[in-house]
Amino acid sequence: MIDKKRCIWAGDIPIYIDYHDNEWGRPLHDDIRLFEMLILEGMQAGLSWITILNKREAFREAFDGFDPYKVGLYNDAKIQELITNEKIIRNRLKINAAVSNAKLFLKVIEDYGSFDKFIWGYVDYMPIINHWEKQDDVPASTTLSDRISKDLKKMGFKFVGSTIIYSFMQAVGMVNDHITECFVYEEIVSCQ
Repeated sequence: MIDKKRCIWAGDIPIYIDYHDNEWGRPLHDDIRLFEMLILEGMQAGLSWITILNKREAFREAFDGFDPYKVGLYNDAKIQELITNEKIIRNRLKINAAVSNAKLFLKVIEDYGSFDKFIWGYVDYMPIINHWEKQDDVPASTTLSDRISKDLKKMGFKFVGSTIIYSFMQAVGMVNDHITECFVYEEIVSCQ
């Protein structure tokens, strides 16, 4: 049996392979999941993605399933509880940002009808399909991620630098950055 060709970053680590095969680059339109990915991408700043994936279930539990309506109501006591939770990333700035970002996320939903409608509007509701032949060709940010980052920062969002936003765009399928030989690349392209 021939193994499927994947993006090299998936390596041979089961949690990476599962994430690569079933999530990364596949269009995501559920606001709760979009909020989760926005927060997790911010939490990853300065860390490896595998650290986040290994703590993902603990994050879901600690952050009430990433329900922005609940997270937006967190008070100082809840924030302190999160800071002492050894199962998650205990960075005060990132935790505070998650809470304030939840409030802003809800404001976007109020103004646009959904965060999905707002964020996917940047790509005219269709994924950008790139044609990278090797992993080294994939950029860390683009002029579009620069623009989205700038707009989100203007709204008050934190931990939304251009590189974080580009990672978010890749994760939620706004951009298909699987290499062209990857089996997921073809699956995504064939759904267009």
